[in-house]
This record gives sequence, C-alpha cells and structure tokens, in this order.
Amino acid sequence: MTIELQGHTALVTGGASGIGLATARMLSERGADVAVLDLDPRAVSTPLHRFTTDVRDDASVRSAVEGAAEALGGIDILVNCAGIGATGSVEDNDDAQWQRILDVNVLGIVRTTRAALPYLRRSAAASVVNIGSIVVTTGLPQRALYAASKGAVYSLTLSMAADHVREGIRFNCVSPGTVDTPWVGRLLDAAQDPAAERAALNSRQPHGRLVTAEEVAAAVAYLASPAAGSTTGTALAVDGGMANLRLRPEPKP
Repeated sequence: MTIELQGHTALVTGGASGIGLATARMLSERGADVAVLDLDPRAVSTPLHRFTTDVRDDASVRSAVEGAAEALGGIDILVNCAGIGATGSVEDNDDAQWQRILDVNVLGIVRTTRAALPYLRRSAAASVVNIGSIVVTTGLPQRALYAASKGAVYSLTLSMAADHVREGIRFNCVSPGTVDTPWVGRLLDAAQDPAAERAALNSRQPHGRLVTAEEVAAAVAYLASPAAGSTTGTALAVDGGMANLRLRPEPKP
C-alpha cells in the first residue's frame, strides 16, 4: 500500500459507515492521521479518531472540527461524506423532508467547510473532496429530491474551488454511481423482489455491477493527495460508465 499521505491529517464526515468509513480507512492506510465526524461514531476504531457530530447543528460541527484539529495538529484534508438519501418524484416528499435532506447534504458541507477553512489555510497541501453523485448529470427515476441536493453539492464545489484556489485550497467532487452501501441494502431489502431489484441496479451500470465503497474511497484518496496538486474544480465519476456510455443491447444467441 502506498503511503503518499504520510504526515497529512484528514477529517471525514459521515465516516462511520459506507463510503465514509471506507474512505477514512483508506486515507489512514495511506499514511494520514484521520478523524471521523459522525452522528454515531461507535463503529470507528483506532487508529482513527472519532468525534460525535451532527452536521445539521453549527455549534456541534464547530466543536468537533476544533477538537479534531487539536487532536491531529491541524487539518490538511476534508472529506464531506455525510449525507442521506431520498426516493420519490417531486410530488412525493413534503417541505419538511426537502428541508431535512438539503440541511444534511448541502448545509452540512457548508457548516463543516466553513469551520475547517481557518485550519486548511495553514496547510501547505489543503484539499477538500465532496461526495456528489452521477444523478446530477444522469436523470434517474424517483430521485428528484436527492438529485436536487447533489446538484447543489456539485455547484457548491465549483464555487468554492474558484473562491479559494488562490489560497492554495483545492476543491473537488467524486460522483459515484450506485454504490453497494447499507442505504442501498435497505432499499433492496424493502423491494418486493430484492434479487430482481439488485439485478436491475447491476445492469443499469455498463460494467454490470454495483460500485464498491472502496472504489469511491480510492478516487477520494487520489483527489486528496499531492499527486492531484493541479486538479481543482473537477467532478470525478466512479460509476462503471453509467453517466457517459451508451451500449447497444447484447446480441441474442
């Protein structure tokens, strides 16, 4: 395993499960000292640091970021992974649900980045990676609210990249396809035919399977590393070709 992040420090929000946990572990394996900020971080074990954090609450975020920065000795990398999903068309979610999703998925990034910026400005290799989704550029059914939140994440990433590039802080976004995470697992379990639903999700991605959390984590680790020093304002798709490939149907035998 490469250790290109040796001597770097990192915060990962939503780092107690799924993509966030895979990312925290990979950054640690590559040499970084990593703090996980999560609503329930009990699943996180050493060498990862853990801080209980509610990204919906500014005071909670500021306290956790300050505590993590003190424990790590600064912040070089911030990964904004905390997020929640939503299903349904534009008719299917009330205002309270819209506000809840946007509060976590968009304002959560705002609060955490805002709190981390004073520390990032002191770093010689500052990088912020946000977790988006290919749903931003690929219209998928029953994802109106989720797509709106992730569209905001993409636009926010570009704006922050422009605002802070001259300070030496890079902002990028990873756009996964359908990832084999606990949330997707719960959706499958709730389906009338879980096996058929999984097969449909697999076939929706041209490479024929769900994306793994570790594949998304590897993309985050690259964007966060000095190897990506000239990469900012970019969305890196990890989607098995879902966003851009249009394959012809396989010929029948």
